[in-house]
Amino acid sequence: MEKITSFTINHLKLEPGIYVSRVDHYGDAAITTFDLRMTAPNREPVMNTAEVHTIEHLGATYLRNDPDWKDRIVYFGPMGCRTGFYLLLAGELTSKEIVPLVTRMYEFIRDFEGAVPGAAPRDCGNYLDQNLGMAKYLAKRYLDHTLYGITEDHLVYPE
Repeated sequence: MEKITSFTINHLKLEPGIYVSRVDHYGDAAITTFDLRMTAPNREPVMNTAEVHTIEHLGATYLRNDPDWKDRIVYFGPMGCRTGFYLLLAGELTSKEIVPLVTRMYEFIRDFEGAVPGAAPRDCGNYLDQNLGMAKYLAKRYLDHTLYGITEDHLVYPE
């Protein structure tokens, strides 16, 4: 079997950032998959499932309510390695084009107060596995260390 593209990225050089993971075409439609990398793989601790779950709930809620982007959101969810998230958007897009959207989403997570949307037994299959405090901390860390002042090195995968 061929190695899939995401396994060909040098994770020893990969830093937190926003990367185009792939662009798929279905007839006239394109879907861009973004790698929202929050931690340096194999060098920093991975995120725990509770905060990943909270970021997923808050991020998906924000994205699907964003007035400019909601109709282009295909999917937002965690990577199995727990170092970041995948964001799938309709259209062929660059990392730079979505920096404002991703920044607003993480600001929403950082500043969120109250009950986590969908964190109830009727709405979620594992509603107790949430950690809002750590989700907010990680969102702030990603904003401060990566998104605010992001450079080209954090928008294009390393060689």
